[in-house]
Amino acid sequence: MMDDYGLYPREEQFDPLGVMLFKALQVIAFLFFLALLAVSPDSKEGKIDSKAEFIITMDWPDNHPDDLDLFVQDPAGNIAWYRHREAGFLTLDRDDRGGANDFIVVNGKKIASPIREEIVTVRGILAGEYTVNISHFVATTGQPVEANVKVQKLNPTAQVIFDNKLKLDHTGDEKTAVRFRLDSEGKVINVDQRPKSLLETFRSSWRNGGDLDAKTGVRVRRD
Repeated sequence: MMDDYGLYPREEQFDPLGVMLFKALQVIAFLFFLALLAVSPDSKEGKIDSKAEFIITMDWPDNHPDDLDLFVQDPAGNIAWYRHREAGFLTLDRDDRGGANDFIVVNGKKIASPIREEIVTVRGILAGEYTVNISHFVATTGQPVEANVKVQKLNPTAQVIFDNKLKLDHTGDEKTAVRFRLDSEGKVINVDQRPKSLLETFRSSWRNGGDLDAKTGVRVRRD
């Protein structure tokens, strides 16, 4: 027979398991393609540009009842804080009130959040000195609270320029965490911890009279 000499190809034995595996791979590949379409739409409508040059965070122990506040002042004198969340290029993205009213809403229900953190982003470059202060707004435990303050430069690559812990021990206690200076290109040229009161800046605004300080958001008295 001609087939005995290998002149005709032999029929391969049917393998049902191999066919099933091949079909399964086809289905997975198709689903992966659909997933790519879903996460990479052609339309850019609704896209949010979250670009920031620096991010400044303060956190303290989870579930702590005390209320701590973060204040950041830019070289022009603008101050971002809980009553003035946008000031120049500064934005207070998260204001945490400790145990007073720190909740998230899930399916219409309020759930207490254990996280204690405040965040300020710097969304543009302004040459000069920035001051980062923290304050003990409400002390309920009568015990010192340790807060961690971190300043990160995000562009062109992420870089931590400050990361340290400070203690606050009574209502109204204010401490300068860090002061850092930028050149015109956004390069950090100095970092130190010389004390500077930003709460005193608010008091000075009040003493000077007027209506509303645009840089600090402080309502001041009329003469």
